[in-house]
Amino acid sequence: MTAKRVLWFGIGLGVCLGLGLWLVLPGRLAGKDDGAGKDDGVRAYDDALIDKVKSTWRAQDGETAEQIFARVSSVAHFVPRGWELGPKTDTGEFVVFSWAKRRSDEGKDEYTVTWEVAPDGTVKLVAPYAKPMELGWQAFALSLVADEVTNKERGVNRRFLHDPASFNFVTTAQGKLGDLLRRGRCYIGEPVGLRYSPKVDEQQTAKGTLWRVELSVNCNTPGPSYVTRAGVIIFEKREEQDWEPQSFFATLIAADAPDSWFELADPKDQEAFEGARKTLAK
Repeated sequence: MTAKRVLWFGIGLGVCLGLGLWLVLPGRLAGKDDGAGKDDGVRAYDDALIDKVKSTWRAQDGETAEQIFARVSSVAHFVPRGWELGPKTDTGEFVVFSWAKRRSDEGKDEYTVTWEVAPDGTVKLVAPYAKPMELGWQAFALSLVADEVTNKERGVNRRFLHDPASFNFVTTAQGKLGDLLRRGRCYIGEPVGLRYSPKVDEQQTAKGTLWRVELSVNCNTPGPSYVTRAGVIIFEKREEQDWEPQSFFATLIAADAPDSWFELADPKDQEAFEGARKTLAK
């Protein structure tokens, strides 16, 4: 039996570091069984439950978990380890995927992504730190790479972090965010953040259960310097809703084509930009 770093939603613990990325705390699985001592029926049931998650769970863009893991492993410190069953509770059964940051890491240094399979067959991703997976592989990879920067890991893929294409999972009425930034000749700086906030309870309607993307950019385009230098872009998305701009620059991006962003910019907006910039820097 190997010790692992496990994040259970409602069972384990999570901590929020840096810009709000959920990470995992040390924990322990009930045990990893290689099948020895199980009859064929039990092994077949275990395999079927894992296969159900592999075949039925999808990100919002249609990607499977295995497709996401394969792509994330090419840009982040992410080494896939394998699938297994977690504990069974009154609300369902858990399926767990393990991964490590380095091939040399031992079991105690592994991380996990956890799904719950409800009695009615519904499959739900329940690890808060992994919720960016629901937006697709780029969002999950971005959250992991941004965390590597926060934790001062060696060999961080900053090229991916600063590539506008990495932000194309954010969509607006004008197009994908990364494509718009490229057309606006904008270069992504740091910090970069992707945060998921779970709903606290069913009575909570105004806040919670949302994804928040925060970044700053320098744009090589005509416009006031308080906008084109260290401009703050913040978008939020709630479940089953579109991305909504939460900063003034994000509003410009969502409303106008890149060559029109700053046509109506006014110095009185500087205060709004400065407030958003201070928030992002915290």
